[in-house]
Amino acid sequence: MARTIFYLFVLITSTIYAQKDEQTKAKKAVDTFFEGFHKGDTALMKSVMMDKIIMQTAYRNKEGKDVLVTDEPEKLINTIANRPEDQKWDERLLDYSIQIDGNMANVWTPYEFWFNDKFSHCGVNSFQLFKDGDTWKIIYLIDTRRRSTCDIN
Repeated sequence: MARTIFYLFVLITSTIYAQKDEQTKAKKAVDTFFEGFHKGDTALMKSVMMDKIIMQTAYRNKEGKDVLVTDEPEKLINTIANRPEDQKWDERLLDYSIQIDGNMANVWTPYEFWFNDKFSHCGVNSFQLFKDGDTWKIIYLIDTRRRSTCDIN
């Protein structure tokens, strides 16, 4: 009986450790994306993006209508690559909620966006990731954007 309990303990402990390790790797993919975003390093951003990534933004316009916009990833890449040097974009991730099942992960990150050190907007990013071999890659990114109901420190 003691041996059975020991083996169950080892199995549960190793499963929890493996899950935590994968969460760390999925988080690293998102962090790498934003490291490239902040530095203007599109090659670094692309290193954690699948070739056919889907990118969307959900927001409410001035008339109160809910809007969903789908953009081509190259539009973001080109914007980052051609960002004027006098512009500072600072997307501050406030938290991470990571869920994984096998080779699929979701990373949910509330954020604040600051433009030239002035608050611009807030929202949430939702990253869908696929584990391609040993590497987590972003396959889908949707974010929300709002200027009100933001709890700014």
